[in-house]
Amino acid sequence: EHPSTDLEKAVEEAISGADAIAPGEATATGAQREVRSGVVLVVSADSILVEFGPRSQGACPRAHFETPPEIGSSVEFVVEGTDRDGMLMLSRSGTVQKARWDALDAGQVVEARCTGTNKGGLEMEVAGHAAFMPAGQVDLYHVPDLTVMVGEKFACEVVECDRSRGRVVLSRRRVLQEEQAAQRVETLKSLEPGASVAAVITSLKPYGAFADIGGIQGLIHVSEMAWQRVSDPAQLVSVGDHVQVQILSVDLEQDPTRIALGMKQLLTDPFQDALTSLAPGATVSGTVTRLADFGAFVEIEAGIEGLIHVSELANERVGSPSSVVKVGQEVTVKVLSVDGQRRRIALSLKQAADGGSGEARADDPAMRKLRDRFDSGPLKGGLG
Repeated sequence: EHPSTDLEKAVEEAISGADAIAPGEATATGAQREVRSGVVLVVSADSILVEFGPRSQGACPRAHFETPPEIGSSVEFVVEGTDRDGMLMLSRSGTVQKARWDALDAGQVVEARCTGTNKGGLEMEVAGHAAFMPAGQVDLYHVPDLTVMVGEKFACEVVECDRSRGRVVLSRRRVLQEEQAAQRVETLKSLEPGASVAAVITSLKPYGAFADIGGIQGLIHVSEMAWQRVSDPAQLVSVGDHVQVQILSVDLEQDPTRIALGMKQLLTDPFQDALTSLAPGATVSGTVTRLADFGAFVEIEAGIEGLIHVSELANERVGSPSSVVKVGQEVTVKVLSVDGQRRRIALSLKQAADGGSGEARADDPAMRKLRDRFDSGPLKGGLG
């Protein structure tokens, strides 16, 4: 996800105007550290003694293990260097180490402290020396205000260490990505449709918002964000927001796994509340929200829309709804029907204007023509 060429380019651009990197010692390292498999010989209170061969031994701090390894077991270690006695100094991959300037190397995970910010990222301190962290390597997601990191200590991976130039580049993002990958496995095991989980909004698209639910991305489709119609996800959420979501579905057959999430399912459905107060025959006020060839939609309560069919807009024939109402217009309508199962409300503008009778006005031209036609005699076809 993060090609070295892109990162190196970003670092060069960020460092070019930064004064965070101070000159250091004249030894440069940059190669990836060696990983070797050894046999555990001794487990003491402070360290683990490991043998790699008849004349090759090393020691790793016991603190690098949550559970001490068994004597005789084979374990992989990272070789950090050698001490004065020729003993290999070892660590476990991914563990946070106390940084030593003379042993600092690319790939190590060390604890560093943020001392300030500059236009390219964070000014850091590691092993008593200045270091730099590009803004794009601070977190998994964009951090709008980097000053919140000042004074904080956190685990970072050494991306580049050039002691001859006094340049050390760190990445917190890489450490978080490794943690996220490990968390993803556990999260997949526990995902159950219908469960409510905490999520962090990671990106916005016209069709919805992507959210992290524990190392895994899920999509909150725009239709699942709120009970009311949402035209832009940014109206409800921003990148970095912490929200509660419900898992709607999990498709393990897809690669990557597709997870559908919903926000509105955890909110009260205003339509169900409206069923108790909206009765056919009631007259209510609302706002025209959108027009279609077949009629006009009116929001009569927050999140509740009804449809005025084109035949219910006026007593005369209506060619286009826009000739009668406009979007944003306040109107008074009569409730004709409420279909809770299909979530549909039928409204009438003309019947509300007629006082709710539904009868045409006496001077309606169409009705006058009909009366003139049928008042001359009995109706044909067995109806008269």
